[in-house]
Amino acid sequence: MHVLDLLQSDNLGLTLLWGDEDLLGQEVNGVTATDLEEPGRFLGPGELVLSGLVWWADGDRAKADRFVSALAQAGATALLAGEETHGKVPDELVAACRAYRVPLVAVPARTSFRAVTEAVYLRQWGDLIRRPTRLFALPENVRGELSRLLEGGAGPAELLDRACAHLGRVACYLLTASGRTVARTPSAPVIPAQRAGSVRGGVSLRIEAESSPYDAWHLHVPDADAAPPRVLHEIAEVFAQYRDGQARRVAAARAAGQELIGMLSGEGPADPGALEEALGAAGLPSGGPYRLLVATSGDALAEALGHLGEVPCAVGDAAALLYEDPAAQSDVTGRLRAVWPLLQACDPDAAPRLGVGSPASGLDGLRASLTQARFALTATDPEVPVRGVEQLDTLAELLAGVPTEVRSVFGTRTLGALGDGMLRETLEVFLAHNCSWTRTAEALHLHVNTVHYRIERVETLTGRDLSRLEHKLDLYAALRCL
Repeated sequence: MHVLDLLQSDNLGLTLLWGDEDLLGQEVNGVTATDLEEPGRFLGPGELVLSGLVWWADGDRAKADRFVSALAQAGATALLAGEETHGKVPDELVAACRAYRVPLVAVPARTSFRAVTEAVYLRQWGDLIRRPTRLFALPENVRGELSRLLEGGAGPAELLDRACAHLGRVACYLLTASGRTVARTPSAPVIPAQRAGSVRGGVSLRIEAESSPYDAWHLHVPDADAAPPRVLHEIAEVFAQYRDGQARRVAAARAAGQELIGMLSGEGPADPGALEEALGAAGLPSGGPYRLLVATSGDALAEALGHLGEVPCAVGDAAALLYEDPAAQSDVTGRLRAVWPLLQACDPDAAPRLGVGSPASGLDGLRASLTQARFALTATDPEVPVRGVEQLDTLAELLAGVPTEVRSVFGTRTLGALGDGMLRETLEVFLAHNCSWTRTAEALHLHVNTVHYRIERVETLTGRDLSRLEHKLDLYAALRCL
């Protein structure tokens, strides 16, 4: 299909803002929805790019140039820009598209991106079906079988197996952006997720749905000569259809998961029967134990849990409830920490983080685990993006989980009278050297009497006595808070 096919659809209400006729006739291979400022690494040649323009800053032509140039370099077929966020498509974006020769189409607020995506894939699949049999690369009986399997709700493993069966012992994979294997043919050896991103050679086709950067799929064949390109493209079309249906199933599951998380977030009493019903609706075994997880991105969390295998879990908007089999003896936090760099590589700008609560059962226990996970999330940092509440074993880590606004008040109230100069520096060095007068003097190149004088001033201004342990802890904690 071409961009012109979309423009001729009355249901979508699209408006062409710029585009030469020859550009509008380019073949469309897929659709990617993104609001990253520089989306080039997630795009493939021939793709339509959908953007809500959340990244746009009014009057910033440089941002428009960076975004559109990334599209042009990736070989995007066109940009479909949503009007809902800003009321209209900015003139600067129109100028950038004209400069880089990327067709630009306005998507009205009433038209969802999903409707556009569905229109593309339905048209592509319809084009394949209407072609004469001799133009198909897949045998007619295989195409018919795949259509029946799709209608019957077959999973990706069965679809991939049947799609590649007539090719012989070909190794073929379905991989997510984070390297997780969704499915593989029987002759394809296992590829650990940590190695999947570094696999070189062969052929990879992107299978896009209206998804996040964390779960984009790729059809990968290590041997470029193992299957004709048209065969692989038609197999990719099958999985594009599958993903479209999967998106609706995932949305329903996420809604059930969010309802469960919402029940645990409530402060009032809840009916235990209602909790059991919500657990069942989310597909979780009753009884527990469970573990709560909270992330900065629900999409990243869902993909990370996919790496754990068939572990029962319910994922909401930004939290998840995970069933822990008592017999499994699995270090969930450790396993998630091992795969988390793969998630971060999918979207480095977002730098997703994760907090993990302790195992729990019952409504009160689950609410406590959720609170723990939220606290552990606030204690994460770029160096330790995954933190379980059990790992909070130092005062510094405990304080890192306290909200910034609270830490600021405590630190300022306790140390404000010292200012930012030599008294605070002397206090830091004094505490770091276990309150040794001699070693503090040596570290600061001062006379011991000077150190005594400064510490006395610190004690006077803060109202603390540094010969008392609790007062030392007060001052140490205040320094860590600022």
